Amino acid sequence: MSKKEVILKSAAKLFSEKGFKYTSMAELSRITGAAEGTIFYHFKNKEELFLSILERIRETVSTEIIKHFSGDKYSTGMEMMDGAISFYLGLPGKMEDWFFVLHRHYTYDLAAVNPVCKGHVDAIFNSFLDLFERAIIKGQKDGTIVDLPARKAACIIFAAADGLIRFNNYNLYNTNLLYKELIESLRRMLKNNITK
Repeated sequence: MSKKEVILKSAAKLFSEKGFKYTSMAELSRITGAAEGTIFYHFKNKEELFLSILERIRETVSTEIIKHFSGDKYSTGMEMMDGAISFYLGLPGKMEDWFFVLHRHYTYDLAAVNPVCKGHVDAIFNSFLDLFERAIIKGQKDGTIVDLPARKAACIIFAAADGLIRFNNYNLYNTNLLYKELIESLRRMLKNNITK
């Protein structure tokens, strides 16, 4: 792994645990073994480092979605929705520190004033919304999902799944106990009871 990759990975861990404000370049230097000058050689400042992490999250999310949903392995939209929810809930286990950065308040404070940050955050969350929306549209075409505004329903589904992740990240509740109930509730919301 290159020094730049080590810096990115370690910085993501620090940002996810401490937040942007309380992460120091001196601590990052100590953890990575890279001199502060080396860190600043790769990244002009802490904000640029943070934006590079968001860019990496964006790339990773896009790659994971393509990898997981390439081909047509789901015969119905409802099956695809189940797969999309499972995929989303499994991402924090694959990219824990990277994912937790998205749940930090600073990310949204910066997005409000920095168009690059806003672009990364929008792209990341739109990737998930697009995935849920594709499943809904597929289900509406095959008759397994009721006719409803697909984007709005995707937002509701995303909010519910993301809420479980936040419960888990902040140790508020054992989300494993809610996974089955979440899937069943969303299925009830989406299920087309009229057979074609």
